[in-house]
Amino acid sequence: MSKKTIFHSIFSAALLISSSQAIASQEKICAIYPHLKDSYWLSVNYGMVQEAKEQKVELKVLESGGYPNIDKQRAQLRACRQWNADAIILGTVSPTAFTHDLSAYTGDVPVFATVNHLVVDKQQERHVKGVVGVDWYWMGYKVGDYLAKKHPKGTGITPVALLPGPRSSGGTKPVILGFLEAIKDSDINVIETLWADNDKELQRNLVQQVIEDHDNLAYIVGSAVAIEAAISELRSSGKEDSIELLSIYLSHGVYRGLLRDKVQLAPTDKMVEQGRLSLLQATSYLRGIPFKKDQAPSIEVLSPTHLSSLAIEKSLSPTGYRPVFSVQGD
Repeated sequence: MSKKTIFHSIFSAALLISSSQAIASQEKICAIYPHLKDSYWLSVNYGMVQEAKEQKVELKVLESGGYPNIDKQRAQLRACRQWNADAIILGTVSPTAFTHDLSAYTGDVPVFATVNHLVVDKQQERHVKGVVGVDWYWMGYKVGDYLAKKHPKGTGITPVALLPGPRSSGGTKPVILGFLEAIKDSDINVIETLWADNDKELQRNLVQQVIEDHDNLAYIVGSAVAIEAAISELRSSGKEDSIELLSIYLSHGVYRGLLRDKVQLAPTDKMVEQGRLSLLQATSYLRGIPFKKDQAPSIEVLSPTHLSSLAIEKSLSPTGYRPVFSVQGD
């Protein structure tokens, strides 16, 4: 065998070993969402999947089926651990679901909280390596501030119905607190607050109820799912001109409502960007790259007269996008 042949054989073997090591060391990231019932988490998924492809990591996605499903999410955390995930990105179904026992389900796998607030005690704090998400107090505040400025004290009591979504949702309570703080010195009067999971039929039922029960209703403020249902319900009931709609966050349906002047306002916390940031946090941690532990996109308020194309790009998945549950990272 010639020296040249021997060299090529050694070089080829070295490449094969290097390639095997690269495959073996490829980061495995497991992400858990509360649900994929609306386009909010679909957009988070899109951003996370795109970033996983760019970073060439393996991504496994699980969804818990709704905010009441704490036990299912606990089982999914265990499943991520059994899958030998190097990191877990968690969109918790409840802020306090894992306050004292997160590590009972995750072991020593580093956790990165995404979108929803994750409350942990001092002992569990060391397991949470990164957080991405805005304070939803300000999502509610910006909607309330719009109404307060439109209906200041002395202009006449204006009735509003609130349909914020599920009681247990991570962002629902802060939204209400922010909204109420913003309207406290105005003539906005919340005449009813109704809760339900972010299911289209459940929210449609609530919309029908407030329309039927309150003839003088001026506004419906609610989750994107509620507002999407309200667009068609107002049309069929002939109340499009008497009741205005404001969403506490953005979705594809709400965006179409803004374009058609059917929805008057929707703040966005840029879901696609949040998905990207969470994946990047986890990858940076695993690769020993410095990163900011607590990150949040800026909240931007959208209206029929202000529809920033950049904000939409950072917020909504492309039309026709379907959830992706696995990225190989090759």
